[in-house]
Amino acid sequence: MMATLEETVTGAQIVAEALVAQNVKYMFGIVGIPVIEVAIAAQVAGIKYVGMRNEQAACYAASAVGYLTGRPAVCLCVSGPGLINALSGMANANMNCWPLIVLAGSSDANQETMGAFQEFPQVETCRLYSKFSARPSSLEAIPNIIEKAVRTSIYGRPGACYVDIPGDFVNKSISTSNVRYPDCCLPAPISLADTFEVHKALQILKNSHQPLVIIGKGAASSRAENSIRRFVEDCGLPFLPTPMGKGVVPDNHPNCVSAARSSALKNADVILLLGARLNWILHFGLPPRFQENVNIIQVDICAEELGNNVKPAASLLGDIDAVTKQLLEHQRRTTWKYPSDSTWWKNLRAKIKANEENTNALALQTSLPMNYYTVFHHVREELPSNCIIVSEGANTMDIGRTMLQNYQPRHRLDAGTFGTMGVGLGFAIAAAMVTKEQSPEQRVICVEGDSAFGFSGMEVETMCRYNLPIIIIVINNNGIYSGFDEDTWAEMLKSGDPESIAPPLSLKPNAHYEQVMTAFGGKGYFVRTPDELQLALKQSLAEKRVPSLINVMIDPQSDRKKQEFHWLTRSNL
Repeated sequence: MMATLEETVTGAQIVAEALVAQNVKYMFGIVGIPVIEVAIAAQVAGIKYVGMRNEQAACYAASAVGYLTGRPAVCLCVSGPGLINALSGMANANMNCWPLIVLAGSSDANQETMGAFQEFPQVETCRLYSKFSARPSSLEAIPNIIEKAVRTSIYGRPGACYVDIPGDFVNKSISTSNVRYPDCCLPAPISLADTFEVHKALQILKNSHQPLVIIGKGAASSRAENSIRRFVEDCGLPFLPTPMGKGVVPDNHPNCVSAARSSALKNADVILLLGARLNWILHFGLPPRFQENVNIIQVDICAEELGNNVKPAASLLGDIDAVTKQLLEHQRRTTWKYPSDSTWWKNLRAKIKANEENTNALALQTSLPMNYYTVFHHVREELPSNCIIVSEGANTMDIGRTMLQNYQPRHRLDAGTFGTMGVGLGFAIAAAMVTKEQSPEQRVICVEGDSAFGFSGMEVETMCRYNLPIIIIVINNNGIYSGFDEDTWAEMLKSGDPESIAPPLSLKPNAHYEQVMTAFGGKGYFVRTPDELQLALKQSLAEKRVPSLINVMIDPQSDRKKQEFHWLTRSNL
């Protein structure tokens, strides 16, 4: 009697099936030895694989999927230099508190310490950039390691996790009967705040004269939009979103005081922090941006964050959505509401009106070249209300944040907590992949400074290859922060070599970035006037399967309007 052939499975197949078992749906990467088979196995298993042009962009894309969906995506990269390129994305994900799995090949296990091809201490290195970093000891151990990585990435404060796959594991086979796949990890546990702290927080709010709610990216991650909106409306409180907290409550809500940001922060006597950290984005919660004796009510999922920089008057540890519902429940027992005719509200509305008038005056200027405000005014007029806005750059991102409104949560992606440049195109690709499946008609608009675009500009080929109808708008001022017009540049270069004369901030004037897009089959537009901008936007929005790049030339010396406070907290010497 003939022996029955035993069914076997390779390491690559085990990795793919283990990811599927944990409900991982997306993989972004650049293949090479030894991970080519892993990418192929992932596709066979039903995971959507997106081949990128740089590991940094691949990692940024995978992390953005984690934020948008709540489940981590995978960044797949090769050993050594490939993983090192991905470290930027891992660090960015950890700083932003976004779930991410990085999976890298490594040198063969039996060649360790021998000087193998691209040998590098990958597991040790990734511990600095992740919540969890491990190398399975055998093929049988892979599913458990991947389950723990996925679970760790979403439990508590989300973040990056790393799994190392030795090269000789990829094609090595074992009996299928020896492999056990753990069940999909449960959603992250929902924790509630201490009831006493909830009651204390509401008492502090009720006794306030000038209260303010700050809505952070953590509130968006928690899917807390419905409960926070009800709380803001029931209590009649002014709110200020952080950059990626925009849209948790719509920017056009009457209680939004974004246009009076500096005044609101400086004069509030009680601040309720919902998933926002008192880091550089909020000036550390310290004077002169805040009152000396401001009472901070801090709501955060991470215990270690409570009391950072400022001792809170009340600490509510727990899931943002769940804790906001606790606050709502206690508030409704007393039916307390902050008066809409208070002096605080009157002052905030007056400041909003004055700032909006100043902004509108800049936006309606007709001189050429255009300034930032004119460009964003016309962009805002054309964009669909439900589009996802990706933004990076210096003035481009900061001014765009104030001019381009978000009406839905998790619809703005930018440089984030780490202030990372180069994230834009990876984020846009991730958003387009997610919306392609969930909301095919939704558009992704990627607004880039010309310098920021240069970090990952080759990813336009990825967009064209996958027919992702992303619209890239490059705000081109010929430089980093500011540049020079063509005549000034030419005159300047007459007196010496560029490396001796050209200021470090300058880039080549009138660069035709739109031709990078047309080189791969997308649509490109070179824009100098408001009419040309409007036409390019209309034509780009009409395209359903082809990406577009609108290269908008602005005044090289255009700058943001004078700010009451500088964005960074440092002396202006």
